[in-house]
Amino acid sequence: MDNWPLLSLVTFLPLVGAAFIFLGASGEKQVRDRNARSVALLTSVLTFLISLAVWANFDPANPGFQMVERKNWLGEGISYHMGVDGISLLFVLLTTLLVPVCVLASWTSITERVREYMIAFLVLETMMIGVFTALDFVLFYLFFEGGLIPMFLIIGVWGGPRRIYSTFKFFLYTLLGSVLLLLAIIYMYFEVGTTDIPTLMAHDFDFDVQRWLWLAMFASFAVKMPMWPVHTWLPDAHVEAPTAGSVILAGVLLKMGGYGFLRFSLPMLPLASEYFVPLIFALSVVAVIYTSLVALMQEDMKKLIAYSSVAHMGFVTIGIFTFNTQGIEGGIFQMLSHGIVSAALFLCVGVIYDRIHSREIASYGGLVERMPIYAFTFMVFTLASVGLPGTSGFVGEILVLVGVFQVDTWTAALAATGLFLGAAYMLWLYRRVIFGKLVKDDLKQIVDMNRREIALFAPLVALTIFMGVYPAPFLDVMHASVDRLIDQYQAAIQAAAASAEAAQLAAK
Repeated sequence: MDNWPLLSLVTFLPLVGAAFIFLGASGEKQVRDRNARSVALLTSVLTFLISLAVWANFDPANPGFQMVERKNWLGEGISYHMGVDGISLLFVLLTTLLVPVCVLASWTSITERVREYMIAFLVLETMMIGVFTALDFVLFYLFFEGGLIPMFLIIGVWGGPRRIYSTFKFFLYTLLGSVLLLLAIIYMYFEVGTTDIPTLMAHDFDFDVQRWLWLAMFASFAVKMPMWPVHTWLPDAHVEAPTAGSVILAGVLLKMGGYGFLRFSLPMLPLASEYFVPLIFALSVVAVIYTSLVALMQEDMKKLIAYSSVAHMGFVTIGIFTFNTQGIEGGIFQMLSHGIVSAALFLCVGVIYDRIHSREIASYGGLVERMPIYAFTFMVFTLASVGLPGTSGFVGEILVLVGVFQVDTWTAALAATGLFLGAAYMLWLYRRVIFGKLVKDDLKQIVDMNRREIALFAPLVALTIFMGVYPAPFLDVMHASVDRLIDQYQAAIQAAAASAEAAQLAAK
């Protein structure tokens, strides 16, 4: 398989599936819908299997980009350039895992415009994978922005009562930040003569230029994470999105901001990244504490989990900007863990919403009597979200705290309060929904999870526990690439310090 263009295959195969669904427009509605679901599931599972082949062919000891594909594209300096390293590979795997889960989760809940819905998800999958495999800044930007369109449609067409307001808010927030990112890309192109990402990583930008470029990138990536105070679009988008839309939004789309910091801000703009560390730490600590307190006040399950996502992403940004191995690896691991755990929590909400058609916490209580399998599943992901040892949530959080403790003990202490607050709101949610007396009439007839739903959760439960008990396979993949990132950063800082010292001596 060495000569196969695996990355192009894994990126664009979902588009082939979308084309099949689009062309299969004949026949009765019931047959068309069934065919659309089957083709989407088959395509997404096949894409996941190819992504496993990418992992099998990946050499963890090599810190550089692997399986590189390159073709001339838009004239001088802009090319079709694909490749993965130890950081991006894990996000490709996360994406290809969650899309078939989303297709299965929508199997019975989506009954209108099923073909269009499945096409939107497959197009979105191509855009998300492309973000993590692109090695050209223009190509990255096309994928980064292209994902907005299918997500806009998924929320706007299949969402809740206030879907139009939510989807426009989501679109305008993310687009505004991305305009500044586009200006940064244009400047870099005229400065360096190329948008090739490895070339830009090696280029030494002036410190004043770095600061402006960093702020332009920050505007885009902070909204995508989302960081406080540009997080307000997320709870609205989650509440109105269909279940699978919330799964993919929390599982993958929020990770693009963190990935942007790791791929662009740190290696290309190291001096500016160090300069803005106090800003990042301040915003992240506020996010961890403030949004956790807001989560405690929520009456809607989806809103509570959405605010918890902002708090968890605060941990991620703290980890990334520690510039040490534990912090950065902890941040990446936390993103992977959150991608699985928060996706599963939204699926848990979807299971009971499909039965009762309410997301209000007060509408439930005593479900353990009628739904013991559901109660166990919900418990696993609640404890993983809290960061219980033995679950994936613990590994990322402890690594981030170890990393930040070496840099700033006050930030570490304040961030650690988020662990207590997280336990408070998640256990409060679990107690209100699962325990208590089963007194409401509509809950007395509720049925436990069926085989399709159990099949949906089984791999996520297994992965959550496996990552918590044995995180080494994931940390080993990212280790060489993270070490190279830190070495590049430290070399740039030392070079800047040496040149500043030389300038002072010359001035004397």
